[in-house]
Amino acid sequence: MSLSRFLPDRFTCALVVTVVLASLLPCRGTTAGVFEVLTDLAIALLFFLHGAKLSREAVVAGMTHWRLHLTVLASTFVLFPVLGLLLRPLLSPLVTPALYMGVLFLCTLPSTVQSSIAFTSMARGNIPAAICAASASSLLGIFVTPLLVGVMLESHGQGGMSWSAVGGIVMQLLVPFVAGQVAQRWIGSWVNRHRPLLAFVDQGSILLVVYTAFSAAVLQGLWKQIPLSVLGGLLVVNAVLLAIALLVTRYGARALGFNRADEITIVFCGSKKSLASGVPMAKVLFAGHPLGAIVLPIMLFHQIQLMTCAVLARRYAARQAEAALKVEPVVVS
Repeated sequence: MSLSRFLPDRFTCALVVTVVLASLLPCRGTTAGVFEVLTDLAIALLFFLHGAKLSREAVVAGMTHWRLHLTVLASTFVLFPVLGLLLRPLLSPLVTPALYMGVLFLCTLPSTVQSSIAFTSMARGNIPAAICAASASSLLGIFVTPLLVGVMLESHGQGGMSWSAVGGIVMQLLVPFVAGQVAQRWIGSWVNRHRPLLAFVDQGSILLVVYTAFSAAVLQGLWKQIPLSVLGGLLVVNAVLLAIALLVTRYGARALGFNRADEITIVFCGSKKSLASGVPMAKVLFAGHPLGAIVLPIMLFHQIQLMTCAVLARRYAARQAEAALKVEPVVVS
């Protein structure tokens, strides 16, 4: 197996460069205010384009597989938060309290959309169901994640989530998304023909948030508070969460009687967390908190899940190919 398959992708490299840039040249004062405005506009544009891209017909067609969708949602919004709370006595000593708050926030996030569908396709899973499950998770996360954050923070001794924060999520994420859905009939085909534009806005908005968040965190002494040993502990925490989620979704799908294609969809949609949704939500929900420590667990989890799921998808695909060869009829001439 080629070593290049395990190397970070370009976006992950861009994230690393952004963090280094924020560490060496953090924005402050008027410049920081300008970046905040640009970030808000980029996030609103991102969710508007996602709304314009998402096909209502595809969602309606996929919603008939309700058992699969409930299983994915249960993994995303029930299993992960429960793991975050139950494993806290074992895992929290490995990181700082601020970083573990970021881990708890990670546990409340919706699934990814693009990579969940891509890995499901690579592994030869149920692609229509993956499109519906991932899209539903992303949309429900706008409502569910702020509520879960409130519950998790209360259990963590940080106080509940205010209604103003929930309102901020609705105004900054849901309203542009709904506007995109309304405009879909006019611009939907154009957006789908220009997917690189969506990818540029998607990744650009994340990089803007990461730069502003880490700039503020660096000015507050982030790297003085997080030694290498703590970063290593955070990697362990993320790896443990992902490993448990992968095992539970895989064997849970089999226990519930799903076929192999559905199992693949459940594994890749139910074990992933969205960096694209998480970073903008963190900016709204944790206003006034050290955002650098909040988004760092999400950034690390993002790379770990991509590397792990890439290997897992190839193994699923190989097994699917072997199974197809075994059942292929022999033609006698």
